[in-house]
Amino acid sequence: MVELKKIEKLSFDKNKEEPVQVFRFITQVFFVALVIWIGVEYYLFMQFLYSGGSVEYFSRPSGVEGFLPISSFMNFYYFLKTGSISMVHPAGFFIFTGVLAMSFWAGKSFCSFSCPVGFISEMVGDFGEKVEKKLFGKKLNLPRIIDIPLRSLKYLIMGFFVYSILTMDTKTIAAFLNSPYNKMADVKLWLFFAEITKFSFIVLIVLVLLSVIIRNFWCRYLCPYGALLGIVSIISPNKIKRNSETCIDCKLCTEACPSNIQVHKKNYVISDECTTCLNCVDVCPVSDTLFVQNVVTRKKVSKKKIVFGIAIIYFAILGLGMLLGYWHSSVTPSEYLQYFQNINMLGH
Repeated sequence: MVELKKIEKLSFDKNKEEPVQVFRFITQVFFVALVIWIGVEYYLFMQFLYSGGSVEYFSRPSGVEGFLPISSFMNFYYFLKTGSISMVHPAGFFIFTGVLAMSFWAGKSFCSFSCPVGFISEMVGDFGEKVEKKLFGKKLNLPRIIDIPLRSLKYLIMGFFVYSILTMDTKTIAAFLNSPYNKMADVKLWLFFAEITKFSFIVLIVLVLLSVIIRNFWCRYLCPYGALLGIVSIISPNKIKRNSETCIDCKLCTEACPSNIQVHKKNYVISDECTTCLNCVDVCPVSDTLFVQNVVTRKKVSKKKIVFGIAIIYFAILGLGMLLGYWHSSVTPSEYLQYFQNINMLGH
């Protein structure tokens, strides 16, 4: 048991860094607003297709390609093999590369700073925890015997896609990237939600309800994108470090962790579930007990440097794509109109 005097002496250290949660929230809201903006622009673009070209053409927003991770991953792999970038969905290539770079810099930071689904899941999870604490006096977590097998599901899904793509030869990848199916992938995604079936709608509702009961249900158990980023995050040099000598074992860090990581027991937080949200670092009452450290240089990395590094890396890569002319799709309005007429036949 820790002496009260020790806790009082350590808990009010004025040298402790300021929390970054407000800035993280602002970043999340910015990306949600950006997605809404892209959605409005895409809606206007779709009116051109619905009208058969009779209304004025509205330029398709390239940012929508961020919702095409499989196509983007194929383009990324194609680039590694050939040095060329497919111009069908070039923005997706740079968005995907930017997300990978973010994950190498600061773990699965995309999930906690930029992903709109992650933001919604976080809001739903916060609501669920408040309800659970009112009803049961604590937040509910699945037992490990159930949690661990369920977490493997997203890796099985990811493994299927990764294996399928990595076993393709260059000609097959190029053929897919230039196929009508891939060219219209974003349109088909729009139609999935715009003309959602009763079954799909029920599945979405069930996922939302499960996320209320079990925090981050989709992200933790089913998201293949998160699984891939989790693997990349393992090799990130910047890890959350716990100083066991000054730790007062208050367990506030573990309580604050949205990924149920036992932070108070770790020397370094090395986990595919850690999203580098920095909640644990922010709530730690003792200065220099929980902090981000570069495991290569053994130097402390400030929270501000982590946060601004995330933004700089991501937008620098997107900006590079724009400057090099690899942002707008080569698919012409006439091609969109042609393929849209037979959209239900694509892929069959």
